[in-house]
Amino acid sequence: MFVEWLSLLPAWLLVGVAMGLAVVLLVAGIFVAGDRLFPTPPTDRRQRIDGTDRRRAEIRTYLGTIGERYAEDASVHGETVAFYLPERAVAITFDPQAYFTIEGTDTHAVLCEHEMPGSALGRRLPFDVPETGRQRSTTEGESVGAAFSQLGLQPTADAEEVRAAYRRRVKDVHPDQGGDSESFRRLREAYATAKEHAD
Repeated sequence: MFVEWLSLLPAWLLVGVAMGLAVVLLVAGIFVAGDRLFPTPPTDRRQRIDGTDRRRAEIRTYLGTIGERYAEDASVHGETVAFYLPERAVAITFDPQAYFTIEGTDTHAVLCEHEMPGSALGRRLPFDVPETGRQRSTTEGESVGAAFSQLGLQPTADAEEVRAAYRRRVKDVHPDQGGDSESFRRLREAYATAKEHAD
């Protein structure tokens, strides 16, 4: 039955299908051989530091510095939050959906942006936090001034002005808009620093 069906097809079609299968098998063989000869080294996930990992580490350090007990990746009102302070009923999250779900409950929710430094968390917490002893050095003061300058702002600018200036500048330096990744990285760092020190 199958042989009879094949005999009804034109010869050029059968030759084309056979050649196509041969090419597919050849290319697959080349990829398999290449993978065996030049294996990809395994990725060490522990060494990976992205923005969220860095912010989590900063928040962990900050909470330890002020002596707050916390649980990471805790479930609060059906949402998983980055940090939960059980003694204060405070949930710290990077997820806006979790923030708005928890905000309407008896738990206080704190939304952290991925570029927010961990040391800025104290201003958002709903309780008085002790001083961390972090004094602004001359070098830090200069870097703060440079951050505001890079955004085209005076050091007296408020958080809303910082956000608006960042949104304007990002259009010029973002790699998707013709900028380069190094300029974009510097702008993001300037934004994080300026936002932390905005009035």
